[in-house]
Amino acid sequence: MIEGTDWTELEHAYGVAQDTPLRLLQLLDEDPEVQAGALELLDMSVLHQESLYSATAPAALYVSAVLNNPRTLARHRNYSAWDDQPRPLRAALLEWLGQIADSAAYGETTDEEDGNDPGVTDAVRAVRGAIHDAVSAHLLAPDPTVRAAALSATAALLQAPELASRISGTTQVLRRLLTESTDRRERANTVLTIGVWGQDTTTWLSDPDPAIRACAALSPGCADNTKATRTILRALLQPVVIDSWFLEPTAADPWAGEPLPHIEGRLRYALLSAAIERATDFEELLPVAMASVPFCSNLTIAQDWGPLLAAAFPSGYDQGTNLTPAQHRYLNALADRDVCWRHTQLIASWFDDIGLPPARGAIRALLTGPAPDRNTARFK
Repeated sequence: MIEGTDWTELEHAYGVAQDTPLRLLQLLDEDPEVQAGALELLDMSVLHQESLYSATAPAALYVSAVLNNPRTLARHRNYSAWDDQPRPLRAALLEWLGQIADSAAYGETTDEEDGNDPGVTDAVRAVRGAIHDAVSAHLLAPDPTVRAAALSATAALLQAPELASRISGTTQVLRRLLTESTDRRERANTVLTIGVWGQDTTTWLSDPDPAIRACAALSPGCADNTKATRTILRALLQPVVIDSWFLEPTAADPWAGEPLPHIEGRLRYALLSAAIERATDFEELLPVAMASVPFCSNLTIAQDWGPLLAAAFPSGYDQGTNLTPAQHRYLNALADRDVCWRHTQLIASWFDDIGLPPARGAIRALLTGPAPDRNTARFK
């Protein structure tokens, strides 16, 4: 790959890519410090800020070809200035290939421009099959960090339309991993990935681990599955338990833990979103809504009580209309929650969309008497 490529005709972020062969060779240096430095420089040059260059495709093919080299098992404390996770070089290389695959997939099924030079993205897309061959071989690797990196990179590669036929076979490999693994996060990541691929996850709705059952239930293929919906609703009755399953980033500590793959935000919010989408009416959601109240604040309205309020008033609120018992109970609980009513400009748009007054006093007046005039109540 190195000798058969004219690197002087290729470019990376800093110009002609004639230094790239040296960095690639240094990945197999006997010194882990040199290896780590080489990967950092490659990341800065041929994948600079997630952009692709003419040198990216051959560099990625070389990295794929050397993944099995024993020297890639050397461990280092970091592979960039912002990376402090000790792991084998092989895991870091797999992560890097996954990042390249993600960049290549950008805009592939939409009209969005990726900003790369003409032909560069197509060149990377053309070698995704070869990269997948090398990456997927590590899905059952002995080292858990290597397995995790291989799973993430495989998921990124299988975004490619031309590789869709490989999903079924890859799923069979991952089913074996789910049988053998005892690590909750690894099993959750695997189930979530299989679900996103549109593969059947109903087997794990009966898993002994409630976290795995919940992740299986999130699969789009389970959207109409009554058992999956019950699984989600039952889990959401215990928000503290859900938050204890995995160490996830929070607004207070965005660097804590790691986000789960294929989920926007925290798992609890993803489960709540699925429950709202799948529930037949707000009465079915009410126990979940009440259980979530102690965790609501003005800062979480977009993730929890805003969508729940919208579900409670699917057609909006008309002044003078009597509240249903479920609506009344939920609004009353929210009115008693002090932290929901700080800096009400953060919540006003949700209330406006529903037709409710975005003021605590006005909500309490609505709960105890005739509906207030919305134009005056919002300023009380």
